Amino acid sequence: MANPKRKQSKSRTRKRRAHDALKPPQFYLDKDSGEPLQPHRIDPKTGMYKGRKILDVEEEA
Repeated sequence: MANPKRKQSKSRTRKRRAHDALKPPQFYLDKDSGEPLQPHRIDPKTGMYKGRKILDVEEEA
C-alpha cells in the first residue's frame, strides 16, 4: 500500500477542506403565492411544476 513520503501541511489540508462547508439551501419566490419554495420541486400546496399541473392535491377542510 502506498504511503506518503512527507507529511501534508496544514494549509494544504485546509485548502482541500475549504469545499466541504455546508451551503444554505436555495429558495425562490413563487410568482402566484409569493412564498419561498425550493427550485426543481413540485409545489406541495398546488401540485404545479413549471406551470403544469402534476399532482392532484386535496383541499384542506
